[in-house]
Formats: sequence, structure tokens, C-alpha cells
Amino acid sequence: MAEGEKLIPINIEDEMKSAYIDYSMSVIVSRALPDVRDGMKPVHRRVLFGMHELGIRATGAHKKSARIVGEVLGKYHPHGDTSVYDAMVRMAQEWSLRYMLVDGQGNFGSIDGDSPAAMRYTEARMQKISEDMLADIDKETVDHQLNFDDTLKEPTVLPTRVPGLLINGASGIAVGMATNMPPHNLTEVIDGTMAYIDNNEIEIDELMQHIKAPDFPTGGIIYGYDGVKDAFHTGRGRVVMRAKARFEEVNGRECIIVSEIPYQVNKADMIKKTADLVNEKKIEGIANIRDESDRKGMRIVYILKRDAIPNIVLNTLYKYTSLQSSFSVNNIALVKGRPQMLNLKQLIHYFVEHRHEVVVRRTEYLLRKAKERAHILEGLIIASDNIDEVIRLIRASSNADEARETLIKTFDLSEIQAKAIVEMRLRQLTGLEQDKLRSEYDELMNTIADYEDILARKERRMEIIKEELAEIKNKYGDERRSTIEYAGGDVSITDLIPDEQVVLTISHAGYIKRTSLTEYKTQNRGGVGQKASSTRNEDFLEHMFVGTNHQYMLFFTQKGKCFWMRVFEIPEGSRQSKGRAIQNLINIEPDDKVMAFICTQDLKDEEYVNSRYVIMATKKGQVKKTPLEQYSRPRTNGINAITIKDNDELLEAKLTRGDSQVMLAVRSGKAIRFEEEKTRPMGRNASGVRGITLGSDDDEVVGMIAINDEESDILVVSEGGYGKRSSIEDYRITNRGGKGVKTINVTEKTGKLVTIKNVNDNDDLMIINKSGIAIRMEVADLRVMGRATQGVRLIKVRENDAIAAVAKVVHEDEEAEVLNEDGTTLDINEENTENNE
Repeated sequence: MAEGEKLIPINIEDEMKSAYIDYSMSVIVSRALPDVRDGMKPVHRRVLFGMHELGIRATGAHKKSARIVGEVLGKYHPHGDTSVYDAMVRMAQEWSLRYMLVDGQGNFGSIDGDSPAAMRYTEARMQKISEDMLADIDKETVDHQLNFDDTLKEPTVLPTRVPGLLINGASGIAVGMATNMPPHNLTEVIDGTMAYIDNNEIEIDELMQHIKAPDFPTGGIIYGYDGVKDAFHTGRGRVVMRAKARFEEVNGRECIIVSEIPYQVNKADMIKKTADLVNEKKIEGIANIRDESDRKGMRIVYILKRDAIPNIVLNTLYKYTSLQSSFSVNNIALVKGRPQMLNLKQLIHYFVEHRHEVVVRRTEYLLRKAKERAHILEGLIIASDNIDEVIRLIRASSNADEARETLIKTFDLSEIQAKAIVEMRLRQLTGLEQDKLRSEYDELMNTIADYEDILARKERRMEIIKEELAEIKNKYGDERRSTIEYAGGDVSITDLIPDEQVVLTISHAGYIKRTSLTEYKTQNRGGVGQKASSTRNEDFLEHMFVGTNHQYMLFFTQKGKCFWMRVFEIPEGSRQSKGRAIQNLINIEPDDKVMAFICTQDLKDEEYVNSRYVIMATKKGQVKKTPLEQYSRPRTNGINAITIKDNDELLEAKLTRGDSQVMLAVRSGKAIRFEEEKTRPMGRNASGVRGITLGSDDDEVVGMIAINDEESDILVVSEGGYGKRSSIEDYRITNRGGKGVKTINVTEKTGKLVTIKNVNDNDDLMIINKSGIAIRMEVADLRVMGRATQGVRLIKVRENDAIAAVAKVVHEDEEAEVLNEDGTTLDINEENTENNE
């Protein structure tokens, strides 16, 4: 140990602690986190400032990247050369930055993860938008600090006119914290910033009307909006991104074409991993994958197997591959040198605050320079007014210093003014030049007054900020690349099932199944029909409905209970299969049975459930209206829908908007029509009010329909296969609880009424006999006739048979054909005279 030195023992734990805190603070403040004002980390700021110092402008020539990297390394950034070059490369990649800051020439890598060429091969210059980030930097608008060796000064922040942090985002891992900020659309951000300037008290939800969501450079779809809301409100959220895909037929094969992929996904890796999953049989239905991307754009082709359903394959790809990925937003940035979590409004606030400071400092600088010039001009004007005397004094002086002193004493000038006069050129003695001096001075006084006005009034400064933002928007504003799918959410089984139309059938004994609508053929009126379902002995089909796979199903039972299910959860069966017992699917009591069901859209949509009502009717003529919202929280054991009185049972339930008209029909052939408003909304446990008065004890309600504004006719069908379509105007609107008017002439031949439906020409009908035979026919074939007639024969009903159910289906233009029970086609050219009875 050298003389005079001594050892001081210290605790290693304390030393490690303090050293690590120093290191972590250095990483947080001067390496990994962006500044909230310009959105830059030190390395990016230094790259742009280095280019500025080298004079590499957007309009000039490209310069070798190695030269720029050398400049930045040698003067401002004492780290490895790759750190600088990698940062610069990323600033030149269109798939990395929403608005590129560097214009690269040469190989700057690819979205497939290819490395860029070495810096000795590539060249770069600034983008125009970068010049706007550096605008006014030489007007003392920002603080400068000494570089690493205290020989030069570098800016602590850029005086950017562009809201850099919001438009390009940032990501960085510091010590103990990280940041991950998504890019946004410049046009939207500037609109939002202007809205904030106009009203500092603006709510985040109002800002979101301008800045709708992140906008990624690679486009794609933002799937679901909850994560975006969270990110804007709190600074944290998970934004789900999906590739943009479409279906195409290429050489006779169904293909999925992907044209945009999620942000930060490596295309080559994604394709390789997808191929591995296909080989491992984790993803079914893909025969081949081709990457056909070129300079014109991205095109990834997934060729499907012949029996694959494109929708299901695509949803499987979303679920298992990077075609769907998420961006975890974590808005941490440096505010006054300290890391802080920021929401959307705070990000805009700090940017506007920074711009305000820049405008103030720039104006102060320009004012100072203007005053300095005015001061000199005042001296020159004095000199030109007394030019002969000035020349005489200068000629009499032995040197410049003496001349200056003499001028100061004679004309009471300042040092600076005297120096300017001594250095004055002879040409400034001409009359024209003297006029110029005066006009320049007058102009300068106006400018000074303008600058002082700017500094005196904050609203004037805010107007300037808005004007400059509008200019930036005009220069660089563009359309959104990422589209927003507001209804998206987590991938669930729902996404893997196509939302196609299905026929739901429920038999008398309570068997249920769903069958694709395409299995049923359209038939002409009067045909015998085709076998719809094989049922057990003595069982027959009683209910038939048409819905789509993704809808919610509310089952209403005879005893007034309601059960909840998704359509796709109902087992699928062929037209001939008998289906599954409802008791196995929902917890229904053994002596209860399903009487009605409602297909609804999303029950989690508050606006939807609060604007819809369920209206119910019982066999004894009671009706009841309840808001749909009361059925939106299902229980496995069902919930009470209506309290049923003794010797009564629930017959029908319909979904309405609250302004419909209700029609009830009874077996004896009468019907009543009244306004839905006549029944006030009640709770789930109420038993309802009287809808129709029955004529006799053995009479009962056979059906209820809700009529909305759209034009429709009334169709009634009797047990004997007779049916009639009447105009709704034939049924006058009466008060609730009356006896009704005749709707069909009931005779022995027609039999009692079995159903009432509202129909129009675009509907098809599905009619089922108790023996299980079904016929499908077009309503357009039925002419409209009077209310009291017996109607025409719709279906031949054999002896000891009767009609069990009638359902409406969506009309499809298929070629009509009539089938026997055994499936053979009937000759329908011969006119069936019975049809016109």
C-alpha cells in the first residue's frame, strides 16, 4: 500500500445495494425509458441530433451509416456501435415504426427477421418528420447538457412539434420496471390534442372519440375494445391483435389469404410454427402453406383440404398461432426525470406542456434577437441622419477604437451601436439603403410588439401550438391501418363454430336436436312431405324453430321456468335422428316440458337487454310482459319466468321491443289483437293479466304472436291441414281481455285451430304431422283471403293423423321438389284439385 493511503472496511451488502441502485437509476433514466415530452430514449435522440449536426437532412444525399454511427459514438453515446446501429435500423423499418424517423438505403432487414446489412454497406438520412422533431433546436428552446467527456453539449430533449411518444410508442426493459407503449395514428392524436387544448377538463372517454385505439404499422385487426379502454384510462391494458384474413378460391381449392399480420410478429417464424402444428395434427384442415409476399405487399396462403370449413380453420389458426397475439400496454415514461405510469390524457397533457414551454422559449429568443437588431438599427439610423458629422469624426480618428469612443461620446451611443457604425459599408450611405434601414426598423418594432403579445397571452400561445399541429397533420396525417372490431373478445369455443342457420326440433316426448337448415328441401303446396325425424313409438314432433349457432336460447317450460343455453350446445343430429332428451341438457323437472324458446343476441349487451321485453301467454289466456334484462343472469336450475296458476300452463313467449301489438288465438277459431303497451312490465314472479276471455271451459289459447311495424299477414292452420293467410287489417285493435273475433271457420273437415303465425312472402313454412312427416313450402304460394273463410289445404293429412307444429323458416330460392316418405320424388305436374278447396 502506498504511503499515506489507508483501508476503510465497508459492509459488502451496503456497497452492493448502493452500486446496484446507482446502476438501476442510470438504466431507468438514461437508457431504457422514453421521455414523455419527445417520446425518445437517449440513443434515438442522439442519432437524430448527430444527423442534424452532420447536416444530413431529408432533402440532402444519403450518407454511410458507419459515418453517422461514428459521429454518435464519438460525441454523445459511449456504448457499443451495435447499440447505435440497431436503434437507427429500427427507426428506418416500416414494420417497426408507425412513422419512420430515418430514411434508409440498402438492406435494413425484413419482417421475416432477416438481419440488416453491416453499417459499412447501408446509407441513411433523416425523414422529413424528424426535421420537424428537431425544428427550432438552435433557438434555445431546450436545455442542453454536457456530453460524457464534458467537451460538447447535447440536448436533454428535442423541441418536437410531433407527439412522438403517442404516434410511435416505445418499448424498453429497465431494472425493476419496463415500458411497452403502442403506436397511434398521427391524425387521431393531433385531433385529440387539439380537443384537449380547447378544453383542459376533457374526459378520457371524449378523447377516445378522437383517438380510437392504437394503430399498428403492420395493420391487422384490433379484436375487442376492453383492453384499449383499460390502456387509455389507466395506462395498462391488453390489446388483442389479429391478422387480416379473407377467403378465396385458388385453382378450385378454398384458401385463407392473410394480408396483414399482428405487430411485432415474425412472419417466417409464424409460418414455420404453423407448419409444425399442422404436421403434429394440432391444426386440422390445412393442406399446404405458401408465402407469396412480394414488394407489392404481404400474402400468406393457407390452402385448405377439400372437406375443411374455412371459418373453423381460421379460428383455430387464431387460437393456436401468432395470427392472433396481444400487446400488453404499460405506459411508463419519464416525467421530469422520474418514471411514471400515464393514461391517455396525461400523455397529451405533458406533450402540450412541453410544446408550450418550447413556444415560450422560442419567442423569448426571437424577441431578444429582434431587440438586439433594433438596437443596432437605431444606431445606424442616427448615423445616417448625421452622416457628414459621422464621416468627419471617423476620418479624424487615428484608429477604429478611437473612432468608436468619439462616436459614443458625440451621439450618446452604446458600444454595440458604435461598432456597427464603424463597420458600416459605404454602399449603406445611398438614399435607398437609408430608406431600407427605416422600413426594417418599423417592421422590427411590429414584430417585437407581436412577440411581446405572444408572451403576454397564454391563449395566443395555445393558438400557435394548434396551428403548428394542424400543419403537421396536413403534412404527415394518414388513414388508420389497424381496423377495430369492437365486439371481439377472448377466443372461445364460440369462435370455432360457424354462425350458420340451424333447424331446432323438439318432440312431444322432449327430444331435441339441431340440424343444418340446408338439409331441408323446399316443396310445393299439397305435397306429402319428407320424413323429418324418426321418433320413438307414439312420439311425434311438436316444436320446430329456426335459429343460428351463436344465439342464446331461453327455454320457457309449461310450469313457467326459464333455462339458458347457447344454440351450439344443443347436440347436432341428422334429419332422421331423434336427438337428445332435454332432461339430459337442462335441469328440468320430470313432469315439466319446454313450451317456448327465444333466440336472443348477446345477453351481456346492456343496451340490448334493457330495450327488449319477453311477453308470455298461458293456455287460459293470461299474458305477462317482463324486461329481457331480468333473464340475462342464468342459473343452472333455471329461474322463474312467470307464476302459473292451477290448471294452467305457459304456452308461448316472444321477444319484443315494447311497442308491438299482441295477437292471441284460441282453439275454437277466435283471435284478439291489442297493443302491447296495455300490459305493464312486471317482475319475473308475477302471474300476469288477462289477455283473452275464453268462450268455454274446454277452449284454450293455441298461440300468440307479436306484430311489429313491418308488414305481415296472419296465418292460421287447423288440425285437418287447412290453412289461411289473412290481412292483419281484418283484425281490429281491441282492449286486452275481450273475447276476440273469428279467425277461421272451424268445421269438422278443418278441425280445431292448432297455430297462429305472422308471415310474409319472404317466409317459408315448415309443417309437421304428429306422425313425423314434414313439408316445407313458400308462403308466397298462399293468397290472402278473408278472416272468416275455412282456407285451403296445405298438407294432406291421413286418417288418424293431425298437424303437430308449424314453424317459419327463412325463404331460400331452391328448386322445389316433393318427396315421398321413402325419399322418392313425386310427379307434381298433375294439378291437385283439393288444393283449391
